[in-house]
Amino acid sequence: MEESLHSINSMRNMEIIDINTGRKLGFITDIKLDCEEDKVESLIIPGEVKSWFGKGEEIEIPWKNIEKIGVDVILVSLDDVNIITGK
Repeated sequence: MEESLHSINSMRNMEIIDINTGRKLGFITDIKLDCEEDKVESLIIPGEVKSWFGKGEEIEIPWKNIEKIGVDVILVSLDDVNIITGK
């Protein structure tokens, strides 16, 4: 069985799409890692910007919610995601 490997840099250039709505969510801004287990916990993408000067919300997508990583898109299911409020 052939494994599909992707670098973090190449994943940052892939657009995130919600499979439930077909909505384009944007691109990865950060990745949360579990250093003790050596695995990716979640992807962080920008949420809605509330103002020009304040930091907007971010959406944390758990790795289990990633349905498919394609050539240029990442398909996710936003059923139970966390929204992180900026400061």
